Parts: sequence; structure tokens; C-alpha cells
Amino acid sequence: MPESAAPRTHPTATDASAAPDAPAAPPALKVGQVLRARRTITDEDIVAFAELAGDRGRHHLPEHGRPMAHGLLTASLATEIGGRFHFIARRMSWEFLRPVWSGDTITAEVTVRALGETRSGTAVELDVEIDNQDGETVLRGESTGVIRH
Repeated sequence: MPESAAPRTHPTATDASAAPDAPAAPPALKVGQVLRARRTITDEDIVAFAELAGDRGRHHLPEHGRPMAHGLLTASLATEIGGRFHFIARRMSWEFLRPVWSGDTITAEVTVRALGETRSGTAVELDVEIDNQDGETVLRGESTGVIRH
């Protein structure tokens, strides 16, 4: 990434302080802990996701007006957070409440609801809420999975 380019996500108080490209130790998780990530959705993001997913519905394409982000593109902000602590999802449930448009800045808050030990590692339950720049909740969900030892 060129030095002048800004990263798409911005660390917050509960995020690792390492640069986005540097490997960082996963945070030690605690029940009630909230992890955050922020991203501004661009036309380029939406077009790239449309190509990757094969979903080229006209409401996602810039030539048909202001493009709407794919729901799973919005949800991927939460999966970015899970990647910080090597979370392997076993189940995800999303409720899409409002559209996210190109130019919107969304913030994901992932709250650790429960932790437990299993044979394969640490069982994790997460609650997810993603809000837009106006403070409106655009997505709510939950996920369960494991962090392998």
C-alpha cells in the first residue's frame, strides 16, 4: 500500500496497536469485551465484491445510480474482527436492517458474549452490531465458533 493511501479500517481503543500489515498477537478475549472496526464503503469495494460473489444485481452497480453494498460485504467487517483472534466460525446469523450505500462509513462492534473450553480450543459466542455514520444500526447478528489451541 503506498504511504499516502489510508487504510480502510481504523484501530480503536480495543484494537491491536500494530500497523494493519504487521502480524499482531491476537487480543486476550474476555466476556463483555467489545472490539471495533470501521470502513468507508466505496464503489470499487462494491464492484469487486460483485465480481467475487457473482452477484451483479443492478442495485449493486454504479451505472444504475448510487450502488448499494451487498449484505455480506457489510457483514465482512465483523469477520475482519474475528480474524484478529483467529476465530473459526461455525455458525453466523445476520439480520440486515438498513441498506449500506457507497460512501457510507460503517462501524462494527463485536461483543464477546461467552467463552468456554472445548476439546479443540476455546468456544466463543459473539454478538455483532454494525452502524452507519448516522448512528443507525444497519446489521445485527451473532456468531459462534472456536479458536483452536
